[in-house]
Amino acid sequence: MFESVVLLSLFLTCASAQYSATYLPDTAPETTEEGQTGTNKCGTASSQTSMCQNAYINSVDDFCLWAPPAPGADAVIGNTERIEVAWCMKSGYGTRLIPDGAIQGVHFVKTPDFVQVTGVGDLTKLNIPAGDAGGELDPHGADGNGNPIGGLVFSTAFGQLEQVHEWTNFMSASEFCFRACDPAGSNAPGFCQHIYDEMGCAWNMPARYDAGTFESCEGDSGEPMGVYGASTFHQGDAATPDAHPAPSSSQCAGVGSISNGAATLSIPATTTVASSVLPSSSAATSPQGSASSTTSTAVSSITITRSTTSHAPSETSATSSTKSASAAASGTNAAASYATNGPFYTLLSVFLTFWVYL
Repeated sequence: MFESVVLLSLFLTCASAQYSATYLPDTAPETTEEGQTGTNKCGTASSQTSMCQNAYINSVDDFCLWAPPAPGADAVIGNTERIEVAWCMKSGYGTRLIPDGAIQGVHFVKTPDFVQVTGVGDLTKLNIPAGDAGGELDPHGADGNGNPIGGLVFSTAFGQLEQVHEWTNFMSASEFCFRACDPAGSNAPGFCQHIYDEMGCAWNMPARYDAGTFESCEGDSGEPMGVYGASTFHQGDAATPDAHPAPSSSQCAGVGSISNGAATLSIPATTTVASSVLPSSSAATSPQGSASSTTSTAVSSITITRSTTSHAPSETSATSSTKSASAAASGTNAAASYATNGPFYTLLSVFLTFWVYL
């Protein structure tokens, strides 16, 4: 009987383990979480009504931010965190474009553990109401589905294009900070901690937040937010410690300004374009819609390289390209499904076999 109890404990422990599917933009399904209002199959055509929920953080002039899909007095981050969509500096991702002039200062830094972009601007142009003190977005949320639900983040900053599983983004009407942690790093959850959602940018990501400065730097990782030597602060503790000092940075290269343009790394044009239909409670158009027609540029033929295999469409037939993309997505989803459920069924079989003999 003791052996049975041990086996049952082992079974329940493994069955409750969490597994994360990993995607690339061209293999992501329509949605990745239940209750998602947008899509992860975004195509390449930028649109100010896009409901794409794929964000990118690559460089000082190639990054995205999460913001509301529609304007309105009630569209504060605290109310819309579950339905935010991606707004990006570059076209070619199938997202909305951050209007030129909205970003008034940006500091990008690459460290051994993460990449980070911080800055200021008129983020009311991203549908955030004036005066909104903001809130925090991350891939976890209260239920594990993320804020926004189903939001994915990708980056080329650590090498080839890959999904980043640990990230955190604070947004307000005038300030932003976005950190994405290296998936191969030794402490990605710690450096992209998401439990300090009331502490804001300056406390979570001490860095430069200067209007008129546009620069890219190398930097030290510093200390994970909330960790002070052997002590860890928890939001709500009687005493709140000061923010860590900004980690040192070097090799900073300034750029005059940043503006819209085609992404240098884009997505194969075999995926479908993201739906431009807003949730029923949202307005049908964005006030920046008219401006997007002069800045949006669809990329028709760029490849994503994984290892040594090119995934550019090899046929000119639209039907063949669509089938190829569908097959790639099916393969990825099948692998993710096996990674999620395979250990469960294998262990279930072993457990039942031992249970019968015991």
